Amino acid sequence: MRMATALSVGVLAAGGIGHAVVTSLDTGINRIDPFKDMKNRPQAGHGMNVLLVGTDGRDRITEEERRTYRLGGAPCHCTDTVMLVHISADRERASVVSLPRDSYAEMPEHTDLTTGRRHHAHPVKLNAAYAEGGPGLTVRTVESMTGVKIDHYLEVDFTSFMKTVDAVGGVEICTTKPLKDSYTGLDLAAGPHELDGGQALQYVRARHVDGAADIGRMQRQQKFLAVLIDRVTSGGVLLNPVRFREVATTMLGSVRADQGFGTDQMLSLAKAMQGFGPASSEFVSVPLGDMSFRVKGIGSTVKWDAAKAQKLFQSLREDRPLSPARPAAPKGPRPVDVDVAPKTIRVQVYNGTRTDGLGGRVDAALRGVGFDTTRAPRTGTGQEAPHTVISYDPRWDRSAKSLAAALPGAELKPVPGQGGTLRVTVGSDYKGITPVRERERQSGQFEAVRGDQVVCP
Repeated sequence: MRMATALSVGVLAAGGIGHAVVTSLDTGINRIDPFKDMKNRPQAGHGMNVLLVGTDGRDRITEEERRTYRLGGAPCHCTDTVMLVHISADRERASVVSLPRDSYAEMPEHTDLTTGRRHHAHPVKLNAAYAEGGPGLTVRTVESMTGVKIDHYLEVDFTSFMKTVDAVGGVEICTTKPLKDSYTGLDLAAGPHELDGGQALQYVRARHVDGAADIGRMQRQQKFLAVLIDRVTSGGVLLNPVRFREVATTMLGSVRADQGFGTDQMLSLAKAMQGFGPASSEFVSVPLGDMSFRVKGIGSTVKWDAAKAQKLFQSLREDRPLSPARPAAPKGPRPVDVDVAPKTIRVQVYNGTRTDGLGGRVDAALRGVGFDTTRAPRTGTGQEAPHTVISYDPRWDRSAKSLAAALPGAELKPVPGQGGTLRVTVGSDYKGITPVRERERQSGQFEAVRGDQVVCP
């Protein structure tokens, strides 16, 4: 969520800006020491690991903003969002792992910052670590849970998040269905939307738009972060020193960072990340085992899938990509991702026009993008069909939607009892076939997507 601000600090540094400019920006960062007196830490791996923390801070929010963006009530002084970001050793990839705030955690022994009491190790929800022990205890808890050594810590709140989005000129979010959340005031129709800082805050905070609650919210936060990276890397910010300084000053003036994240770190990223962009980023949520793991005195928590989580964090420690290897980009239009593999979809083509041979050409075109066609197109009713229609048995609705993606504008017509073969009647509005491919997944481990897979087309 608010993590977008912090990660963008590293992304913005990729512009090759001069040492004097970066040094002057460095002096505006609020410094904290989350690594003080830390012992028995995990061994350092390859690359750089940054813990990005979004706090429920609203002290600098105006009364008007409180009303507009539904930010009433007292802040909880806890972490509303936690993301672990791994920057690869070659500075060509960023892997972002979302950690649910309600994750079951074993908090290390510590001193409560509020009461001064010494606490033994005990179970908590992850977001309580900040309330009890601040950034230091948050880092210790995450390191204990993941086995990943944290190199840097960055923290942002509501105000810094909104300022950052406004500084880059807003972001474009595409949604396939309406999103409405009465708790945050979010109200988006299906389609593309240009969001300013306040609207973006509503988008990343919303957790009542569907039944997915925090899990759905994390997915939207990851999508937003990918889009923000796209806006920064493709919008001329990195190549314009004046624009860079304007945006970076806004960002860095409202974040908190560890003492070690300074000029040298910014410049090293600047030198190595010239080509960084959405395709260089990948996003994953930590694999979950029990969505309602009850703990006495705490209530319902989210428990990780220990085996899958271990594989995920081992990949970070070993500096390996989380998403599948990307094949060489094919020539022509970029394929549309669909839920069902085209090769598993059986299709019978009918020529609903008076154009001789059109049925055969459509059959061949569908087969060319992977569909299992009958290779025996048929003629329609003899009358000119004005529209292309896909007839399908409702039991194969996902296959029908995947086929429709290859036939833009085609009408879907459910026909109970038709069976597993889908029927395409080509109409006079036929304009050609759009390439499709099955959405990439990592079976048995964890699902990760690249930033270019969620940026608006």
